Amino acid sequence: MKKRGIGIGCMFYGIGYGFSRQDISCATVEICEDGSVIVRSGQVDYGQGSDTVFCQMVAEELGVRYDDIQMITADTFATPNAGPTSASRVTYVTGNAMLKAARAVKKTLQSVAEEILGEEDLVFRHEEVRSISNPEKGITFKKLARECHLRGLQIVETAWHDVTTKDVDPETGQGKAYSNYAWASQLAEVEVDTETGKVEVLRIVAAHDVGKAINPSNVEGQIEGGVVMGLGYALEEEIKQEGGYIKNKTLGEYMIPTSLDVPVIESHIVEVPISDGPYGAKGVGEPPLIPTAPAILNAICDALDVRITELPANLENLHRLIREKEKGD
Repeated sequence: MKKRGIGIGCMFYGIGYGFSRQDISCATVEICEDGSVIVRSGQVDYGQGSDTVFCQMVAEELGVRYDDIQMITADTFATPNAGPTSASRVTYVTGNAMLKAARAVKKTLQSVAEEILGEEDLVFRHEEVRSISNPEKGITFKKLARECHLRGLQIVETAWHDVTTKDVDPETGQGKAYSNYAWASQLAEVEVDTETGKVEVLRIVAAHDVGKAINPSNVEGQIEGGVVMGLGYALEEEIKQEGGYIKNKTLGEYMIPTSLDVPVIESHIVEVPISDGPYGAKGVGEPPLIPTAPAILNAICDALDVRITELPANLENLHRLIREKEKGD
C-alpha cells in the first residue's frame, strides 16, 4: 500500500563565521589602458558561480561589458587573501570587497571624466560615461581609461571588507552573533510504500530569501544542489563503522542520490535586499540543504504517523519503524 504525505521544514542560518571569529575578505580591480578590466580575488569558484557574480558586479558598477573583464582567482602569488570558500560567505563578504574596489577605481575615472566633459552628473553605462543633464556630452570607457593612463593616474584599487562580529553575551546568549542571516522554508511531498519502506520524494518546493539575486540562474542552481544533498542526507547516506574502520568506503556502498532520484524542485527566490550586502545580496550556499531533510521526514510522518528520529530513513530503518508501529497498534 502506498501513502502520501506533505511536510515542511524551515531554517535560519548565519552568513559567514560569526561569534567573534575573524571574517575578512579582499579584492583588487584594475583598469587597463585599453579599457579592459582585471579582477583579482583569492576566492575559489568550485562550481557555485562566484567568478560569474563578481564579474557581474564589477560590470554593473563600471558600465562595461561582462566579456571585457578578466578574472584571476585562487592564485596565492597573484591574488589577495579572500578567506575560505565556506560558510555561505563568498557573495556577501568578498562581493562587498569587490564592490568597494570597483567603486574606488570608479572614483578616479569619474574625476577625469568630469575634467574632460565639464559635467558632474555622470553615469557609467553601456561602455560610456555620459552626463545625465546633457546626454550629448560623453566619452567612451576605453577612451577614458586611456586618458587616465596618459595622466599617470593609479586606476587599480584593492579593498577589504570585514564582517567580524562580537561574541554574544556568555550569560544571556543575547547579541548579534552573525552579521546577517539567511531564511528559508521548504515543502516536501512524498509517497511511501508501507510494505517495503521505500520513500519516493515527488516534489520539493523551496522558498529562499537571498537578499538580492545577482544571478538568478546561479541561485536556482544552488537551491537545487542543496536540495539533492539534503535528499541524500534524509534517505540514503550513512557511514557504517566497525572497530573504528569505515566499512562502506566507495560510492558503490555509500549511497548518494543520482539524477534518477531527483524529484521536481520548485525554486522560489524571495528578494528582501539587505542594507550591508553587495546590491543587497547575501549568501545561499548551505541554506538549501538545511531544511530539506526535516521537510522530508515530516512528510513521511504525515503519511505514516511514524516519527523518525534517526537518519537515514532508508528501506531497512523505515521498514523496521513501520513494523514496530503495526505491533504497537
